[in-house]
Amino acid sequence: MQAAVLGALLLAMVWLVANVQSNLERQNINSGFGFLSERAGFGINQTLIDYTEDSSFGRVLTVGLLNTLLVSVLGVFFATVLGFSLGVARLSSNWLINKTAMVYVEIFRNVPLLLQIMFWYFGVLRNLPTPRQAVSFGDAMFLSNRGIVVPAIEAGSGAGWYAAALAIGLAAFIWLRRRARLALADGTMMPIWRPLLMVTVASFGVAALLAGVPFSLDVPALKGFNFRGGITVIPEFVALLLALSLYTAAFIAEIVRAGIQSVSKGQREAAAALGLPDKTALSLVVIPQALRVIIPPLTSQYLNLTKNSSLAVAIAYPDIVSVFAGTTLTQVGQAVEIIFITMMIYLSLSLLTSYAMNRYNARIALVGQDA
Repeated sequence: MQAAVLGALLLAMVWLVANVQSNLERQNINSGFGFLSERAGFGINQTLIDYTEDSSFGRVLTVGLLNTLLVSVLGVFFATVLGFSLGVARLSSNWLINKTAMVYVEIFRNVPLLLQIMFWYFGVLRNLPTPRQAVSFGDAMFLSNRGIVVPAIEAGSGAGWYAAALAIGLAAFIWLRRRARLALADGTMMPIWRPLLMVTVASFGVAALLAGVPFSLDVPALKGFNFRGGITVIPEFVALLLALSLYTAAFIAEIVRAGIQSVSKGQREAAAALGLPDKTALSLVVIPQALRVIIPPLTSQYLNLTKNSSLAVAIAYPDIVSVFAGTTLTQVGQAVEIIFITMMIYLSLSLLTSYAMNRYNARIALVGQDA
């Protein structure tokens, strides 16, 4: 029976491919992926890599993918930080903090995400003043309906020393944290932040002695009807990032609350009996155990955030759906190949996220012993 079912599925796939190919030939629609090397002929208002209208459709795909990754990674970060804070606040004994977190969760998780995106974009950001009347922050940062313009840091030839200092600081943090965890298993608490600060300051001090200050600021200035120089964060990106982060954080808050409540009351009492402050008990006793309950549903929220970023097409943020599955599809007309590539990219991102989270979940899982 299993062989028969597998054979039927393979035959169905062969028939589907043959049917699509015959329909494309009958309608004189080109097939294949050769269009990726053709000239795009349109501009994109946010690119993390060099791009012009003479670039290829393959370059368009890369630009859209990087924009999707940018808003997804930042959205996951902000949603996690805010969600964990709200989840802990939902269990606070302070009435005001508890109820404020509850109101936030009930509002943001019960309003459709698309409406939140449109609210931030059309209701807030597009109603800001024009660049000539932009809100100025020390004549260095400007806020207008064209977005947020901030100074850009231009690195010189000695910037590599500072990159090495940053790498040393990161390596020191990983080593000190691992050492502190091993010491905690023996009942000893070792400081992390003070030695980390000393190592980091020393590393950057050496970099400053060797390379000086190889950085300069490119401060934006109003020229004509828009700003020149600096880095412009377009309103479409801000609106999408805000909506994704705030919406997903509401769900993460409830996941964190449920995870913390799943830890038995005896664990908190044992931490109190050892003399641990509430904050220390929460970070070292309760949350590490709650993570085993939090991680699986948290993974689903990360996947949902990445896939929900495709709603950016509603406000013309140049993600992969907007510029590749939208504009490119309109110009080329090869729907099968373009939709297939887009689906495979989202599938790959989801599988990679699930793999990383599952590995982390397995790492922190309780290991039992057979009697």
